[in-house]
Amino acid sequence: MFKFYLYKIGQYIVNLLPLSLSYRFAMFVSDLQCTFSFRDHRAVRNNLRTILNTDKNLEPLVREVFRNFGKYLVDFFRMDKNMNMQFIQENVKVENLDYIKKALERGKGAIIITAHIGNWELGAVAVSVLGYPLMAVALPHKERPVNDLFNHQREVKGITVVPSNVAVRKCIDTLRNNKLVALVADRDFTLHGEVLDFLGRKAFIPKGAALFSIKTGAPIVPCFMTRNPDDTFVLSLEQPIVPPLEIKETIAQDALIKVMRQYTDVIENKIRQFPTQWLMFREFWAA
Repeated sequence: MFKFYLYKIGQYIVNLLPLSLSYRFAMFVSDLQCTFSFRDHRAVRNNLRTILNTDKNLEPLVREVFRNFGKYLVDFFRMDKNMNMQFIQENVKVENLDYIKKALERGKGAIIITAHIGNWELGAVAVSVLGYPLMAVALPHKERPVNDLFNHQREVKGITVVPSNVAVRKCIDTLRNNKLVALVADRDFTLHGEVLDFLGRKAFIPKGAALFSIKTGAPIVPCFMTRNPDDTFVLSLEQPIVPPLEIKETIAQDALIKVMRQYTDVIENKIRQFPTQWLMFREFWAA
């Protein structure tokens, strides 16, 4: 329960303060975490070393990753009250939203994939507020109160949250009803993913998006919510990835890898573009 009360206190503080002070408070706490959480600090530094292919002057970038995570939490805990059409009009530049409409015109639903970049939670809510409600697959938190807290933040703005351990049937049904499913596609929590080259090294990559796409014919639409220096955002959508025309119950490995490689390339490019907004606090690569 300690983590739950910690989050609740943080939520109370950031909703009590003006946004600018909330960000300052979050950055102060993030600087403490950066200094004293040695394991997280080492993981972030190693990730940046791989992304940038250098050992030089990484400490300022490491600290920026921690601060961006603090800001992510501020935005997440404020979004149930603040995320609406007015917020989007004033703070979010939306690029290529019509790609979702284009994907849905095929009649097979669409899979929105993103990564732990910028504020993926805020991005999912923005898509919903803009007229495309979606079902998001989320890894359940170990503590039930924390899980309920996070899911409330998502569901209050029209997102349907499905735990990852019971998601397969619901994802397929949602897509067959020509609706949206959202998946985070850069981290495999099960070790049942595929090992692919990712930013120059081997990593386990989730294969759910590719499996659902090939099985149902649903296009994959990469979508990212990245932060600008002034703490406004860009919600950018990429060209839909269309699976093979023939829908197959038995999926060949080469077809699976081909689709995975397409969206993994998009994620790699986005991480290289925004390395300090990739909020990955673990040793990521398999080898």
